Amino acid sequence: MGVLAMAAVVVTTWIWARNGGILQTFVYLEYLVESQALYTGLLSQVLMVLMVLFMARIPWVEQSWGHDVLARRHKWLGYVSFWLAITHTVLFALNRVQRSPSEWAGALWQLFVTDPWMLWATIGTLLIIAVVITSIQIARRRLRYESWHLLHLYSYLGMAFVVPHEIFDGQHFHERWTQLFWWGLYFGSLAAVLIWRVVVPLWVSWRHKLVVEDVVAETPSAFSIVLRGRKLDRLRTKSGQFFIFRFLGSPGWTRGNPYSISAAPTDGDLRVTLEAGGDGAERARTLAVGSRVLIEGPYGTMTAARRRHPRMVMLAAGVGITPFRALLEDSDYQPGEATLIYRYTNDEHAIFLAELTELAEQRGIELVLLPGRRRDDGSWLPDGVDGTDVEALKRFVPDIADRDVFACGPVPWLKSVHRAARRAGVKTRDFHDEDYAW
Repeated sequence: MGVLAMAAVVVTTWIWARNGGILQTFVYLEYLVESQALYTGLLSQVLMVLMVLFMARIPWVEQSWGHDVLARRHKWLGYVSFWLAITHTVLFALNRVQRSPSEWAGALWQLFVTDPWMLWATIGTLLIIAVVITSIQIARRRLRYESWHLLHLYSYLGMAFVVPHEIFDGQHFHERWTQLFWWGLYFGSLAAVLIWRVVVPLWVSWRHKLVVEDVVAETPSAFSIVLRGRKLDRLRTKSGQFFIFRFLGSPGWTRGNPYSISAAPTDGDLRVTLEAGGDGAERARTLAVGSRVLIEGPYGTMTAARRRHPRMVMLAAGVGITPFRALLEDSDYQPGEATLIYRYTNDEHAIFLAELTELAEQRGIELVLLPGRRRDDGSWLPDGVDGTDVEALKRFVPDIADRDVFACGPVPWLKSVHRAARRAGVKTRDFHDEDYAW
């Protein structure tokens, strides 16, 4: 995917240069503004298409990069393409004003409204701006995941509104081979989304016929959903992965939510565990036994396949314990080779505490429990633990530099763990993490 992305940008740049972009930029300076307006528009569009491809759930891409990495790349491409689109719009507006300075208002009205297909492009740009605003961290904190997800879908509508003015009015779309390039990108991305986010999930859901078998309270704020289905071994699910679930028969079922499996998968059952918070979790808590379930996945790369060492340590905070509960159950290790460090607020909110204690006794896992609130925003430790973050980590796991380190939890806490692990000598390639932020 990385090579494809770079190749698409290179081809786009070459198309622009071949149509006079370089000469208009460095020789015929009277065309400088128009040339840069065209170039930023082309780059913006190709990055938007790549942004869609990064989240198309293509299996080999998900397995190579990991869902959380792809989500971050998707977000980064979104912001870059957005600012390129704004630059494209501003430069074209400036170009029109320069042409007719005395009638600038009419020139801008013509550009954004009356020129062929430009009203659609203007509406599409406004939709994309609205999506970007709601994706800013401050705005996202005020939105439920379900609301943000629904608003985010409008970016696809905005992109569709922008395309006609490029295809039918843009000079870089008129040659046969450039049309093949652009239409190939558009239809290839559309096909990937339809196949991997619609057709395959529907086929998998129909084939395995998952239903809710039980809903079990784990703590006052967390619960597990046990799912029963047919031939689930053919999903090739690995402990540490997650699915995107849609529970039929409840309001808002069209919006999928990601949940990690919290027990080693079998050929007949899956268990997922989630923490209350947000409409999706609240609806799932009241699911009726026998409710049908649609799934996408499995996704995620935080599996035992990433291990490079016989010994490993897992650090979890809160509901981040769920993938490790499954990993510790069926991973290959000898007694004494696995350490679990589990941080939680208090025993009442410690998910799987009894299961983890029993599993530790059965398989010889060193279990380090760290109850209490974080001692400060920059630390991964709770109050009452002596020493710095690094000193405590090396005290709990003296040979941590020679182990695989898995971590899962909220993003700020993960950053603290990563920083401490790096200072304790853990190599980047031996640190495996996955956040569950949106």
